[in-house]
Amino acid sequence: MKDLQKQKQDYLDQFKSRTYGRNLLKSDDPFDAPSEECGIFGLYSENDLDTFSLSQFGLFALQHRGQEACGISVMNQGRIFNLKDEGLVLDFYKDIREPETFMGNSAIGHTRYTTAGDKKKYNFQPFFAKNEYDQIILSIAHNGNLTNAKCLKAELEAEGVVFKATSDSEVILRLIQKNLDLGLRGAIKATMEKIEGAYSVVGMTRNKFFAFRDFHGIRPLVLGAIDEKTFVAASETVALDAVGAQYVRDILPGEIVYTNENEPGLQSFMVREDCQRNICAFEYIYFARPDSTLEGINVHEVREKSGMKIWEQAPVEADIVIGVPDSGVPAAIGFSIASGIPFRPVLIKNRYVGRSFIVPTQDMRERIVNLKLNPIISEIKGKRVVIIDDSIVRGTTSKRLVKILRMAGVKEIHFRSVSPPIIAPCYLGIDTPSKDDLISANMSVEELREYLGVDSLEFLSMENLIKILGSSNHCFGCFTEKYPVPKGDDEEFFK
Repeated sequence: MKDLQKQKQDYLDQFKSRTYGRNLLKSDDPFDAPSEECGIFGLYSENDLDTFSLSQFGLFALQHRGQEACGISVMNQGRIFNLKDEGLVLDFYKDIREPETFMGNSAIGHTRYTTAGDKKKYNFQPFFAKNEYDQIILSIAHNGNLTNAKCLKAELEAEGVVFKATSDSEVILRLIQKNLDLGLRGAIKATMEKIEGAYSVVGMTRNKFFAFRDFHGIRPLVLGAIDEKTFVAASETVALDAVGAQYVRDILPGEIVYTNENEPGLQSFMVREDCQRNICAFEYIYFARPDSTLEGINVHEVREKSGMKIWEQAPVEADIVIGVPDSGVPAAIGFSIASGIPFRPVLIKNRYVGRSFIVPTQDMRERIVNLKLNPIISEIKGKRVVIIDDSIVRGTTSKRLVKILRMAGVKEIHFRSVSPPIIAPCYLGIDTPSKDDLISANMSVEELREYLGVDSLEFLSMENLIKILGSSNHCFGCFTEKYPVPKGDDEEFFK
């Protein structure tokens, strides 16, 4: 048990110096993994501080939420400076030639995940609005997805508003801009009363900072403080840790937090009082970093408990438990604790392999998997193995992993998914395949077991997932096809 506790701590400690890799196998097939749209980070202080470095640290901690592009807006002496480009966080900051331009008293930042057909630079965030003197007066970064963006965009265009991107995030920006004569809080309130769907937003004007969250709290947003005059808002608590901020609380569904030059500190305003928390269950299963805490629940503990629960639900005789790095490891540890079957980190990651190779043939693409993730054959040859993964989406990478293990001489393979079967796409900020491509929507568990070529296959039940999370007040749409908000008619509009 002591060895297992050390493995657990070593697993968590590694993400303090490198980015969290979620599931390395799925990185070569973006359609075989649900993809979070982005991570957001915001910082405000009454005093000047090193916003260049602090925003870099915060966004680096959120790199797992977006790896296509990065951007920042900084408030510096009453002016807003914006920069965004393709690439990873550290590469983006390395190319900034005048860091002093991005030193000020407030900053917001964004990391963007690759989405099919929507990789244009004009969709990178933060978005900003200018006045007639070509000065930036408003900037926002958004995580989520609006379900009524199409009709709102049409309304605004009819009023003469010009859009420069194809992202629903710009709808939020233009609505706030349109209503600024109501004051900042009034403009945000008017915007929240118009938009529908999932959204967590951080933003700034030339002298104010703000953050707000949708009425169901579907996408996460946490609040922290470095000192009594310096505040941080971010997608996950790991970003607070990265900049030395103490966690204060989660920003509430339907809440606006903002600064006001007439009042010290950070102010709070509830647009609606009767909001229900429905944070996305997949944040705990897959998206968030394991050392994050969301809505008071530690992500690693949820994943570890899911491994314990699936052992109770579907016990099996085996010699060894392995987890698909990185996201499957905590559940594998939990399965080992509950079952007594030893956990071994036998799938070895090559830390120097990039996101993907460019190769012309399918045969060569399959060989790439072995460059990224290779088993220690002596640990598994001739043995009965339980493999724990976070989820099965299209099933192609799970099948590939089974093939690797069979070639290594594994005697039996028992596959356990610590999420329920994914049977429906998401319209609220996650890029998932269509229903036709979701393998659990088109195959029975037995058919899928045969397709994967495993000796047994089990999914965590919805009942057990609810027990682990401690509540049914979450968004379970991808498992049940029932969503906290109507999906609207916009699902094809921004693809």
